[in-house]
Amino acid sequence: MASLLNNYGITAEEFLTPVLLSLRVAFIALILSFIFGTLIARFMTQKQFKGKIILETIIMLPIVLPPTVVGFILIVIFGNNGFAGNIVEWIFSQSIIFTWYAAVLASTVVSFPLMYQAAKTGFLSIDKDIEDAARVDGASNFQVFMKITLPLAAVPLMTGAILSFARALGEFGATLMIAGNIPGRTQTLPTAIYVALQSGNIELAWLWVITIIVISFIMLLFVRTKSAD
Repeated sequence: MASLLNNYGITAEEFLTPVLLSLRVAFIALILSFIFGTLIARFMTQKQFKGKIILETIIMLPIVLPPTVVGFILIVIFGNNGFAGNIVEWIFSQSIIFTWYAAVLASTVVSFPLMYQAAKTGFLSIDKDIEDAARVDGASNFQVFMKITLPLAAVPLMTGAILSFARALGEFGATLMIAGNIPGRTQTLPTAIYVALQSGNIELAWLWVITIIVISFIMLLFVRTKSAD
């Protein structure tokens, strides 16, 4: 790889910096999406309440909204004049805007619906009699969830996690708006590819494109393999 980069006059640091940042952002976004997506999906499959359909529609909106719209909403909420933005600035003495944390926020928001939908599908496929039998035997709701529900929904949860990671890795529009495109700080793979293409550095753009395609292909192949088992 090093010799290939040298042939095109590209340093290893120049190539790896956005790759490693993208992986870090996508991994943290995956953790957040998995935790909140799983818990909220569990709640939504267990409870019936007025306005549930409206709430679920709001949860799924990032899938259909243009990324720029998602980015705009995040700026309104977490910007310097936003309610959440003021809280973050008061706690950490700095704004989240134009930091890599903002990239994590954008990636989490756009990947969360995929995790939520996969978790919901997995939970709805579980035979409730199995969970009820465990409760009759003395298991608490927490024990039922951890030892029965999660293992039975393992494949859908794994599928949702991988798809969420892939979505977070490829996030562009919302990230560009709220995190910017600062090399070495907030420049992820999608934004780096865009800049390389605009500047005419086609070789570097191709290397990043191939990298993200390979990563995405491996993850999707894993999902397909597990789904077929």
